[in-house]
Amino acid sequence: MRTHTRDPQTLGGAGTLNRMARILAARNIDPAAVAALADEPEPFSPLGALLAAMPPRYQGAVADHPQVLTWVREVARQAVAPSRGARRQVTTGPSLLMAGVVGAGKTHQAYGAVRHLVQTGVGVRWRATTAADLYADLRPRPGVDSEQELAAVSRCPVLIIDDLGAAKASEWVEEVTYRLINRRYNHMLPTLITTNLAIKDLRAYLGDRVTSRLAQMTTRVEFEPVDRRRHRPAA
Repeated sequence: MRTHTRDPQTLGGAGTLNRMARILAARNIDPAAVAALADEPEPFSPLGALLAAMPPRYQGAVADHPQVLTWVREVARQAVAPSRGARRQVTTGPSLLMAGVVGAGKTHQAYGAVRHLVQTGVGVRWRATTAADLYADLRPRPGVDSEQELAAVSRCPVLIIDDLGAAKASEWVEEVTYRLINRRYNHMLPTLITTNLAIKDLRAYLGDRVTSRLAQMTTRVEFEPVDRRRHRPAA
């Protein structure tokens, strides 16, 4: 008994390509048109790109607080096009300080606001971090340029700082927070800040310089003292 073996054909080899060409010709399909279609990139979806960068828990976040929606409209209104015919981009705008108890929905509203902003059709370069993670990223350590990282966070057009006041207070934390907030204050960059602290406690935590700038650059949004994670409406 003889065993016949065939050399494996590499996809895209001459034989395969010739057969594909004959099949396309028999169906009156232009091979060049098929090749152009295959090379065409996937349509870019700003919302899809946004959702891919969001934590799964907040990908469906919807902003419905009146003051948050007002912020979205104002930031979108101030967006400008870098050149004629180009898409408008967020460059400057107001900021929000969202205060309330743990679980009141502040983080949900912050992510929902950025999502809503993208849905208005403007370009948004954004970044989100908790205050604790921010300080960890900015803390000086070997092999890391913390000054470069601070500069990158400072100039990001839209920034979410979640849980301000949750990290342990120190002179270093106060100084880094001041440098970050002061740069965003000077350049009028939209910033969404959430905190569980009352203003008096925030002042004691961050000092007068930071809280003074926050008072000038943000609209304070008070959330109801209800932990929505525990008190979900009945289905």
